Amino acid sequence: MATILITGGTGMIGQALTRRLLEKGHSINILSRKSGTRKPAGEGERIHYYRWNPDEQFIDPEAISTADHIVHLAGANIAGKRWTPSRKRLIRNSRVLAGELICRALKEIPNKVDTIVSASAIGWYGPDPVIPNTRPFRESDPVENDFLGFTCRDWEASIRPAAAQGKRLVIFRIGIVLSSSGGALPEFKKPLRFGLGAILGKGNQRISWIHIDDLVRLFGAALSDTQFNGVYNAVTEQCVTNRELILTLAKLQRGRFFLPLHIPSFVLKLVLGEMSIEVLKSCTVSPAKLSGAGFVFRFPEIKQALTDLTGPASGRSEK
Repeated sequence: MATILITGGTGMIGQALTRRLLEKGHSINILSRKSGTRKPAGEGERIHYYRWNPDEQFIDPEAISTADHIVHLAGANIAGKRWTPSRKRLIRNSRVLAGELICRALKEIPNKVDTIVSASAIGWYGPDPVIPNTRPFRESDPVENDFLGFTCRDWEASIRPAAAQGKRLVIFRIGIVLSSSGGALPEFKKPLRFGLGAILGKGNQRISWIHIDDLVRLFGAALSDTQFNGVYNAVTEQCVTNRELILTLAKLQRGRFFLPLHIPSFVLKLVLGEMSIEVLKSCTVSPAKLSGAGFVFRFPEIKQALTDLTGPASGRSEK
C-alpha cells in the first residue's frame, strides 16, 4: 500500500478522503501548521502529522521524503466570510503559496513521489452565456476575468511545475460539493428548520455539483489509474437550478409542509457583497472528459444524492 501526503487534510474533503484511503489500507501523511498535532483515537499507526507553514515556505522534509503520492487540497474557505480585500488575499495566497511550497520541496528534497492530484474549482469559468442552447464549459475554455477565475488560474499555475519534474499531475476543477458534514448543504437546510425553502434570487441559476462520496472516489481513482492526467471537471452530468435543488431538498425534509421563499438578489448583495455574484451565477460545466476516462458516478442525480445525505443514515457514504 502507498503513503499519501494530504494538504488540507483536516478540511471537509480531506477528512472524507483520509477515511477512504485508510479503509483501502494506505498510510496518510497530513500537513498541519500546528506542531504536535494529536491523532484521533482509532487511527493507529497509519496516519502521521507533519508541520508546514506555506507563508514561511517551510515543510517538514520527512512529509515529502516518505510519500508516494500527494493530494493537494489546501486553501482558505471561499464562502466562509465576506470578501474583504484581506480575505481575498488570504483565499488566493493560501492556495498559491501552498502549491509553490510543494513544488519547491519536491525539487529540493529527495523523494519518490509519483503522482500529484490537486484541487481547483469551477470558479475558473464565468457565467453561462445568455445565448440559448450554448454548450457547457469544458476544460479547454479560457479563464474568466474575475477574482475567482484569476485565483483558480494562479492556483493551478502554482502546482504545474511538478509536471516538469516528472510527476504525473491531475487537477480537478470541483463544483459545489454536497456533504452532510459541511459546505453548502447544511446552509441550504437551515431555513427548513422553520419550514422555509430559501431560493436564492430568481432561482434559475444553474449549479454544477458533486456528491462528496463521488469526489473522494474520484481522487482515489486518479491516484491509482495512470490514464488520469491533466485537468478534469469534477461535476456530475445533471446540472440543476438553485430552485430545483432547494425544492427537492425541502420535499425530502418536510414533505408538503414548507413554504418556498425567494431571497431577493439585492438582499444577497447587501449581506454577501461581492460574493453574491458567485451565489447568483449560473455555471453549467461538462464532465464529459471525466466520463471518457471511465469514471462512473454513484450519485448522478440530485434527488438520489440528497436522499443519501439527508436520510436516516445520512453521512453513511462519507465514512
